[in-house]
Amino acid sequence: MRAVVQDELGGPEVLHLAEVERPEPGPTEILVRVHAAGVNPTDWKSRESGGLTGLKPPFILGWDVSGTVEAVGASVRLYAPGDEVYGMPRFPHQAGGYGQYVTAPARHFDFKPQSLTHVEAAAVPLTGLTAYQALVDNAGVREGQRVLVHAAAGGVGHLAVQIAKARGAYVIGTASEAKHGFLRSIGVDEAIDYRSTDFAAAVSDIDIVVDPIGGEYTAKSASVLKDGGFLMSVIPGDLPDSERERLHTGFVLVEPDWSGMRALSALINEGRLRPTIAETYPLEEVAKAHESLQTGRTAGKIVLTVD
Repeated sequence: MRAVVQDELGGPEVLHLAEVERPEPGPTEILVRVHAAGVNPTDWKSRESGGLTGLKPPFILGWDVSGTVEAVGASVRLYAPGDEVYGMPRFPHQAGGYGQYVTAPARHFDFKPQSLTHVEAAAVPLTGLTAYQALVDNAGVREGQRVLVHAAAGGVGHLAVQIAKARGAYVIGTASEAKHGFLRSIGVDEAIDYRSTDFAAAVSDIDIVVDPIGGEYTAKSASVLKDGGFLMSVIPGDLPDSERERLHTGFVLVEPDWSGMRALSALINEGRLRPTIAETYPLEEVAKAHESLQTGRTAGKIVLTVD
């Protein structure tokens, strides 16, 4: 099968197409023919450094996939060949989404919502599960709460906004002014231009912050939270002990989650969650996809078309 392989750590130029052996599913696994693969910040970070698990070259990147079941393991009853599925297999260990086939435990996937194309579906799992696990599983977001989402036009952000709105929250989002129209279209109640406005001076009495930026944003985000509020950090940053004592804080490391995938599918099927596709690239132009993602200027997700 064809796949994007890297033989060394480095920039986008280390990514190249190669012929590799097709994987075979184990007893509890399915083999999925990949139609589209999402591109995420963790991809380029893993390309440069080996990522959270210290991947050693050669390896194949990619954790967001949407495709068709090709074969199932002996004990799998959830799916059958021909079923369309999407998911986030094996994260943070190698899954190999930048290839024509992947294998993973069956419960790392869910049926692809019929209202989504494979490209759209591939944009959901990693960022959608990150947002869902932060907002619902950890913070228990509920009706009437005030939620601040940083980088609200980004991959995690634009899905976090919709999940919070679906549960009745008042959502404030930060993004450049040029993206405020997009923020309003996905349900943001109040948009803040981070380039011209200090959000810490503009908002207060926040129940939950979703922070995919980290760094100085961590302490500033804590300052706008009410006592007992939740600071959900996708990228950890420094926080004074006094803030940790009055808040619920946590580093959100997403994990494969069948119930979470089913919850995302339900929101999509109800018309309350929809991914936005910023750009698509064929598999052979993966380096360009990484270059675009690293600018930090896209609204929504970048997706590779695999077949």
